[in-house]
Amino acid sequence: MTAPSSHIGIVIPYYNAKDFIVSVVRKAAMYSTHIVIVNDQSKEPLPMEALKEFKGVTILDNPINLGVGGATKRGFEHFLTVDEVKVIVKLDADDQMDTNYLPELVSGITQDNCGFAKGNRFRDFKALKEMPKGRRFGNLFLSFLSKIATGYWGCFDFNNGYFAINKKHLAVMDLDSLSNNYFFETSLISSLYYQQVKIKEVAMPAIYGGETSNMNILKMPFLFSANLLKKFVARIWKAYFVYDFNIGTLYITFGSLLFSGGLIFGGISWYQNASQGELTPTGTIMISTLLVILGFQLLLQAVQFDIINSPKTLKDA
Repeated sequence: MTAPSSHIGIVIPYYNAKDFIVSVVRKAAMYSTHIVIVNDQSKEPLPMEALKEFKGVTILDNPINLGVGGATKRGFEHFLTVDEVKVIVKLDADDQMDTNYLPELVSGITQDNCGFAKGNRFRDFKALKEMPKGRRFGNLFLSFLSKIATGYWGCFDFNNGYFAINKKHLAVMDLDSLSNNYFFETSLISSLYYQQVKIKEVAMPAIYGGETSNMNILKMPFLFSANLLKKFVARIWKAYFVYDFNIGTLYITFGSLLFSGGLIFGGISWYQNASQGELTPTGTIMISTLLVILGFQLLLQAVQFDIINSPKTLKDA
């Protein structure tokens, strides 16, 4: 791990996990002397008497329920004021995250010069088979969309909440722009793109026990789809039209114009001729088709350029 326990801060967002929190803190205390539990207006109170046995544990109470992201950000804000802490780890309160992997996450920051290290549950086939099918396919699909939205084409399992981050990257980040709900992890990675932060992925299994998930599965596709679209549009605009202007900008601009122009020109021509009971001229069809093909090719080049220039991702076996 090569980082003293005093340099590691652990944030534990807490909500309805009284049966697991003591075990989680006991394991976390093996690696850190700075642990923050953020009580996100949990209906199940924290076992305060049991937690008193641990030194270096700070408990923060949110005035209202903010969600897992909002609670984690509260912990971030706390550690930004603790000069001794250099690396911040986010650990869930439901004991689904194996703390034996915590040193690997931290070493991704301290030894591999990455700014962010996260778990990846999709590189262990045995663990993947044990993951509930709904979560498995949902995460696979959302991870692909997240690649497009965030620009981190080499990453996977974006919704994995087990991660470590270099505090210096948080210090220059607008925490208010990060989501308060289950989109938090993806929004955090999306923000790291603008700093071109290198990410390390650590293969690890997920642990599914007797905990109850607070995630509404029916709402997730709508929540993530809308947020991913916003992040994608914002990233393309900032990366290729605000912060920089390069060959990718030209690919996107002319590709979009040619592709949409071909579709619009072809559609209008077809409608006008069809309304008059006439066949659309072959030349008109060919011009429309050519514009669409050229535009599509340029957009494919834009995607390739974006992939090549994606921030580096390290894969850990």
